[in-house]
Amino acid sequence: MCKLNVYNPMEKLLFTGGTGFLGKNVRPILDKLYEVITCGIMPDDMIKANLAKEVPELDQHYDVVLHACGKAHVVPKTEVEKQAFFDVNYTGTVHLCNALEKVGAPKALIFISTVAVYGCEFGELITEEHPLEGDTPYAKSKIMAEEYLNNWCKKHNVVLGILRPSLLAGKGAPGNLGAMVNGVRKGFYMNIAGGKVVKSILMAEDIARIMPALVEKGGVYNVCDTFQPTFGQISNSIAKQLGKSKPICIPMWMAKCMALVGDLLGTRAPINSYKLEKMTKNLTFSNEKARKELGWEPLDVLTNYKI
Repeated sequence: MCKLNVYNPMEKLLFTGGTGFLGKNVRPILDKLYEVITCGIMPDDMIKANLAKEVPELDQHYDVVLHACGKAHVVPKTEVEKQAFFDVNYTGTVHLCNALEKVGAPKALIFISTVAVYGCEFGELITEEHPLEGDTPYAKSKIMAEEYLNNWCKKHNVVLGILRPSLLAGKGAPGNLGAMVNGVRKGFYMNIAGGKVVKSILMAEDIARIMPALVEKGGVYNVCDTFQPTFGQISNSIAKQLGKSKPICIPMWMAKCMALVGDLLGTRAPINSYKLEKMTKNLTFSNEKARKELGWEPLDVLTNYKI
């Protein structure tokens, strides 16, 4: 008896913010799991839409949505700049959901939030149970988006997965890690007091690796490396990859003197007392919930991070 070959098409995934840093690091994995359609304002986006200003025009139903479009890595100086966080991170989320209602709600929606929602500048192994006390425009806008999605997904019977990643590592990393790479490359990055400070980091591709389990189960999860590398270890790894000498270490007393000078110079100073405090205090998050409930094991950053 002849068997018929049944074609099982890949599920369709709508990926907002899918052509930026995160998208470039997760697409090699996602493309093996889903038929990926990107939505955003970049030239390579398949659906062109500025979510902060408009409801995108979608022409089909999507099985899964990965909502990673967001504004970050900028310190706002004006009210207009502060409002931009809410326009992109919150209003953009509302506009996305409005569009999804027109083509039918997906079975699952994954939202890329941030550990900034906790409002912690230092601490050890902070869990998802910590109150959401973030008071920056970035944190507040992400908290508002989380709350909106919780209500919207309940109303439309959508599985909601909220990921709160720590500092992201990957090819072309922005933010503090990108600044560290540039500093090491130019020879002016310095570790303070032996570079022993620890900050949670996550390989960006782990967002894709956790997706299959998260799409089925949903939930709110911190995502970061289990082994928490020190800034000294990370900067030494970067220097080795660049063929540079290991960054020098300066004692704490010298760093404090430099910070005091920075206090007098104002906001443009590379270091001041506030920045020094943040640079020398540990800030780590617990990934235990994600590992236990989703069976996920993160990649080791020191082994896998390539600049």
